[in-house]
Amino acid sequence: MATVLYVTAHPHDHTNSFSMAVGKSFIDAYREANPGDEVVHLDLYNMNIPHIDADVFSGWGKLRSGTAFEQLSAGEKAKVGRLNEIVDQYVAADKYVYVSPMWNFSFPPLLKAYIDAICVAGKTFKYTPEGPVGLLTDKKAVHIQASGGIYSEGPAASFESGYSYLRKIMMFHGVPSFEGIFVEGMAAMPDQAESIKEKAIAKAVELAKRF
Repeated sequence: MATVLYVTAHPHDHTNSFSMAVGKSFIDAYREANPGDEVVHLDLYNMNIPHIDADVFSGWGKLRSGTAFEQLSAGEKAKVGRLNEIVDQYVAADKYVYVSPMWNFSFPPLLKAYIDAICVAGKTFKYTPEGPVGLLTDKKAVHIQASGGIYSEGPAASFESGYSYLRKIMMFHGVPSFEGIFVEGMAAMPDQAESIKEKAIAKAVELAKRF
């Protein structure tokens, strides 16, 4: 049995979001094809994701110097402990499905906060004399991204910083399989918006069956 983290970074649900609609179709098809697997939905808009702040840096520094976790301040323990829970859950999973809109050429800040929480030396990567090496070499991931314009190809492709950034993070972590589904052009071609969504859903369902 595999564990799938279904990570969504959108304040709306599938009825009001193109990315969430495609994401729901993907995960529904995955569940149907893999009834024995566990799917854990991480709605980043309803999660406690501590930002890496002064408490976190202080807590990490104390732990590295040999201070016991129980001796950290209340704020340090709450934030560092929660960050540990997030990365441990991430490492324990087998597959990752990310769903996000493109906002200002990237993704919502909550997804960046989540990425910061899972980039932990010794857990998702390690440092070596030759440079960092990813530790998640037996995982796979998919990113579903919606945008009003077309950014996966053509003149605007150089502006795309959501999928491309997440691809770099997956490479950094050693994840060998990372695919993208782009739901794009709905604002540029509003008369074709529903058709674009349906085509993306069809692609998502096909990919889910072999994911």
